[in-house]
Amino acid sequence: MASRPAVIRTPDQRLRVFVSSTLKELEPEREAVRAAIEQLRLAPVMFELGARPHPPRDVYRSYLAQSDVFVGIYGERYGWIAPNEELSGLEDEYRLSNGLPRLIYIKEPSPAREDRLSELLDRIRSDDRSSWKRFSSPEELARLVSGDLATLLAERFDAARADDAARAEDAARAEDAASRRAVATEIPAPYTAIVGRERERAEVAQLLGQDGVRLATLVGPGGIGKSRLAIEIAMDAAARGRDVAFALLEAVSTTSGALVAIARALGVRNAEGTGTLEDKVIAALSGRDVLLVVDNMEHLLEATDLLVQLLTASPRLTLLVTSRTALRVRAEHIYEVGPLDLPSEAAGGDAAAASAVELFVDRAASVRPGFMLTPETVPAVIAICRAVDGVPLAIELAAARVRSLSVGQILERLDSALTLLVGGARDLPERQRALRSTIRWSTDILDPDAQAAFATLSVFSGSFSLGSAEAVLRATGTEDPLAALEALVDASLLGTADRHGATMFRLLSLVRAFAAELLSPEASAAATEAWLTNYRELAVQAQPGLRGPDQLDWLERLERETENLASVTRVLFSRHDLDTAASYLWSLYLYLWIGGYLGVVRTWAEELLEIADHENVPISVRTRAIGEYYTNAVRFWQEPGFDVTGGLIISRDLFREAGDTFGAALAGISLGLALLSRPSPDFAAALGELETSLAGFTDIGDAWGQAMSLIVLGRVDMARGDMAAGRERFEQSLGHATSQGERLGIVIATSSRGWTRVLTGDVAGGQEDFAHALDLSLALHHDEGIAYGLEAFAGLRALQGDAVAAGHLLGAAQTLRRRKGMLNLGSFEFYMIPVQGLRTAGLGDTLDTAIVEGLDLTVADVLEHVRA
Repeated sequence: MASRPAVIRTPDQRLRVFVSSTLKELEPEREAVRAAIEQLRLAPVMFELGARPHPPRDVYRSYLAQSDVFVGIYGERYGWIAPNEELSGLEDEYRLSNGLPRLIYIKEPSPAREDRLSELLDRIRSDDRSSWKRFSSPEELARLVSGDLATLLAERFDAARADDAARAEDAARAEDAASRRAVATEIPAPYTAIVGRERERAEVAQLLGQDGVRLATLVGPGGIGKSRLAIEIAMDAAARGRDVAFALLEAVSTTSGALVAIARALGVRNAEGTGTLEDKVIAALSGRDVLLVVDNMEHLLEATDLLVQLLTASPRLTLLVTSRTALRVRAEHIYEVGPLDLPSEAAGGDAAAASAVELFVDRAASVRPGFMLTPETVPAVIAICRAVDGVPLAIELAAARVRSLSVGQILERLDSALTLLVGGARDLPERQRALRSTIRWSTDILDPDAQAAFATLSVFSGSFSLGSAEAVLRATGTEDPLAALEALVDASLLGTADRHGATMFRLLSLVRAFAAELLSPEASAAATEAWLTNYRELAVQAQPGLRGPDQLDWLERLERETENLASVTRVLFSRHDLDTAASYLWSLYLYLWIGGYLGVVRTWAEELLEIADHENVPISVRTRAIGEYYTNAVRFWQEPGFDVTGGLIISRDLFREAGDTFGAALAGISLGLALLSRPSPDFAAALGELETSLAGFTDIGDAWGQAMSLIVLGRVDMARGDMAAGRERFEQSLGHATSQGERLGIVIATSSRGWTRVLTGDVAGGQEDFAHALDLSLALHHDEGIAYGLEAFAGLRALQGDAVAAGHLLGAAQTLRRRKGMLNLGSFEFYMIPVQGLRTAGLGDTLDTAIVEGLDLTVADVLEHVRA
């Protein structure tokens, strides 16, 4: 056959990539795409580039006619519709791109997407001539565009460059390959379309394309979708022209059986003649650039040596393996397959964009035609997907129940999820017909020590650290906790994730439920006691650490295990062990404050007192003091105007009766604040309480308490017009906090001192204090402190007459406060003085408009007003 000369473009004839999007809305994304195109030495064709002495529609149509590739980027806006036109330029560009390779990128989440754009995207998704993907940031978009363009160009260049010799060689190989493929096992045909997994498909394809990567293993728990993902990756590779073979080991029980399955996939039969089957497989792979997928290896790990031998003997072979357990060989590159994406807490109408919800709706509609998300069903569907941790098999099994149950009824019955989620499709492997069987398949390969550890770990809630796991396992008799944990991770029964700089472990909720069933009542009681002891001791150890130079480390350590810390309270309440629960919560006081959990603690405190009073559960004097303190001190910040002085007096007196000087002094500070915030402030009574608290903290040598007392006393001085006295108190407070390295105290004292500077004319000094306090609050992830910092800078911008910046800062601060439910009473908030000055100057409407705009801005968005 005659050869065709290769077509290679010279540098001045670069491929042109037309970029279609709205301009202002997606400006960062357009810039990222432009850079990605230029890095590939291609020419970006963009509407805003160059002079345009012609009508816009003529310009982009002309540009499109001269382009080679179409890239569409879509967010929320449909774009402007010109007079006498029915379509926006955005849609017109897409329609005119017919015939070009089309790469489409859709920004998610996009909560305010216009209806016309949603309709256009629905048509794009159903158009099999377009490739589309989701992205969430300009950086992710740039990576996707760069990878997709590189793949597209590689395919086209490869198709054009083959010369006669190569074609002849290919023809000879094709004839030989055809005889093998005639009997080869084809890639399994999926029964349903894959949902989500765009990111995983791209990342695995990229991994397999790297030099030196010969073996990649998709690892994950049963039902997570490893096999389905492998099928899709294999189909993608085949579509790009790669030789692909797919070996199913599901029904294979021996290494020799695995070899037969691989041989069959490659088109090899153990026909008459000399040589072993392994030799014939190696001969079939000779010189062949093939991707061999080996599906379901976890029960045949002894066959790993066979795979290594094939890799060694076949330099152009690449292996993609699926397994619940890593193979643990040097050539292996592990890719962990996780659950599907879940909607964010505030997803609302955008819940359908999450792949977990999308899968539920798709599978539910297949068994109950016409099923769709409605405002009434969205909450239950989201809750179902969350309850099963986004595990695809669990979602499919739950969706199948829509035949006979409403989504609300399915959700109600998920307490017995392992019983409810059975009876999968008949064409599923038996081990996947019910979740119980799926999980048992993984536990059967564990040794007895690992099985016992697996059951014990069911007492944990959410994520837990290595130290906590080892402590509980060791206390319940596991000889080598680390080895047991490694075995569970290898079996994909125990997940891992990096969180705040440490590796954390987690059992999926359904896996945890199965593990709990393996515990005898005696073993369950012992495991629970070990778990309670671990976290109670952690709380006691944290108390002094949270007040010193290691505060950040302790905050991160506790935040990593916050789900377990909360669960301890629930267990203690269920046992009516209220004294232990109160002491536990009191030990965590500073963590709960900085972490923004005081609203939750108020609910717990009210529940504690409710149990004690209505169920006649005896509690100690100190426990009631703690309950009254948390109830009233937190209510003070949540419900401005409610008089909490009575409850705080009770708390203070009970702490004194219990001999708890610290508790009495802390209650005294809150009582002083409450007295000062009354419609008619009682300065004398408040000062008496605060001075008494300061003396109490001084008597017991508590520098943290002294620092807190001095802060409130200094603010009283300021409220009475004595800035010098106030500043002196704040300097003393800062000295106490600094001596301990306690950042929260430093933040409060520094910010307070800043106001004494601003209000006495030293604006630059005040801004320096505010900036330092805000930086520390950001490091602490302390939303309340960040809100105070934004409000301080709002005051500074108000002094400068900048109503827009001041409003944006105040709006963002309000959003932070509402999120945590801790309001700013304004009684001692001096930023209100310059803000009121804006209103007096006639800028009230501008300020109010900016505040509303600021409600939707993030902290990162408004920091530009801080740096100004």
